[in-house]
Amino acid sequence: MAEIAGAGDGGLCIGAVVPRTGRLAELGDPLSFVVRWLGQRLPVLGDGARRRRIRIACRDSRSDPAAARRAARELARDEGARLVVTMAGTQVLPAVADTCEELEVPCVSTTFPWQAYVYGRGADPGRPFRWTYHFAWGLDDIAEVFAEMWERVGPARTVGCLWNDGLQGRLLRDGEHGFAPVAAARGHTMVDPGAYREPAEDFGAYIDRFRDRGCDIVTSASTAQDLALFHRQARERGLRPRLLTCSRWLAYPHGAAAGLDGAGVATLVYWSPRHPYRSSLDGTSAAALAEAYERHTGKPWLQPLGLAHALLEVAAHALATAEDPTDRRSVADAIGRLRLATMAGTLDWTSGPTPNIALVPLIGGQWRPGRDRAHELALVTNTRLPTVPLDGDVVPAR
Repeated sequence: MAEIAGAGDGGLCIGAVVPRTGRLAELGDPLSFVVRWLGQRLPVLGDGARRRRIRIACRDSRSDPAAARRAARELARDEGARLVVTMAGTQVLPAVADTCEELEVPCVSTTFPWQAYVYGRGADPGRPFRWTYHFAWGLDDIAEVFAEMWERVGPARTVGCLWNDGLQGRLLRDGEHGFAPVAAARGHTMVDPGAYREPAEDFGAYIDRFRDRGCDIVTSASTAQDLALFHRQARERGLRPRLLTCSRWLAYPHGAAAGLDGAGVATLVYWSPRHPYRSSLDGTSAAALAEAYERHTGKPWLQPLGLAHALLEVAAHALATAEDPTDRRSVADAIGRLRLATMAGTLDWTSGPTPNIALVPLIGGQWRPGRDRAHELALVTNTRLPTVPLDGDVVPAR
């Protein structure tokens, strides 16, 4: 794929690496839509002979790290991209960011916990990246939101941890940067039988451990398919958790898969049509963006849509405020000092938890049978963003 939006005068290029084929293809829909939606609406910089239009060039990551690295190189070499944006994929996203760091091309990414982005790529607060920037939430933020939802169904809980053997699973249980210590500090007992390999085939040993320890909550970052397998096998073996909390794929409508009905699945929420956010480019509201997506694609809105829009807002703002938008170092410096109210909320790279990171607040949601579609995401906690109206309280599993 070599789709170009806003081409014509050469202009200043924003490169976008998007999964359009492969297992992550559905996760590429929001950014693909936003590229088309904003392609002709991005600002024209300068005037007279210095007038430059911003254009967007896309490449398919093919849901593969090696292909994603090639895509980033092509955008830098063939399109002259002044910066690259990307999202989605626990292996693909870091591959794009690492390639941009090597090529000295600014990169902005999202939809990946910041600890996995920073520590998984070998950086730390004392040795930050020079060219790559990210906005998202932390594993600690997920823990706070999930723990609040557990507490809505009773006092301190005994929680079974269904975590894989990948990067995110390792970081979730990390004693310094992970999910587990934050949840334990709120008084919850975490039962972690150890890592499992994806895709899972049998959760029997995990279920027996959870049942023996009296776990009435299970938390996970599994795929929808693995969580559905766990849910079915747990019921067969007499384990009926009052709540399943799961991040990752369960934040998406297509992740609310068959086999999880009645499981009380709750997840993190970082964007919805109810969020009080507007585009910094034209004032479009979150509700209007969701409506446009559904009208043009025939698909339900999904959370990454707001973050995809914010990616292009950040890129356009960096080009507009850089001392020299044709110089990649100048563009990277503009991102590093950016504080901007966007479709994903106010993104501030001057006050993040570590250099190169801007935070996105989380609230809690729960998948329930819908009126107009099989599953709808109800907003059930808003402590960190009380301006978002709720749909009700957490409902324990049937």
